Amino acid sequence: QIRLVESGGGSVQSGGSLRLSCTVSGAVFGATAMGWYRQKPGDVRELIAAVHKDRDATTNYVDAVAGRFIISRDNARDSLYLQMNNLKAEDTAVYYCNAAHMVGSSMVSAPYGVWGQGTQVTVSS
Repeated sequence: QIRLVESGGGSVQSGGSLRLSCTVSGAVFGATAMGWYRQKPGDVRELIAAVHKDRDATTNYVDAVAGRFIISRDNARDSLYLQMNNLKAEDTAVYYCNAAHMVGSSMVSAPYGVWGQGTQVTVSS
């Protein structure tokens, strides 16, 4: 069974940084990429960044986080990371990791059937 565990969230002031981590365990097949999703209060969960499972350099970001967030992965440790810099109040959300799909550099939400508990990020202005 797939298990996803996110960590690293917290409360920071605007302009600060956080590094999120995610470990993935269980049988994982078929995903072309891994991604970070976030869900703001009252909103749907959205894919914000993805990295190809085999090609480190193939990443994609939504415009709202491009240039501020960096996604990376360590396949040997079954881990995914999100370095978040210059955080803004609008980044406040619960962050989740899960599978995604990439075709070329385009990314599409394609999560497994289970989610982790997420990690809360709160940015105060």
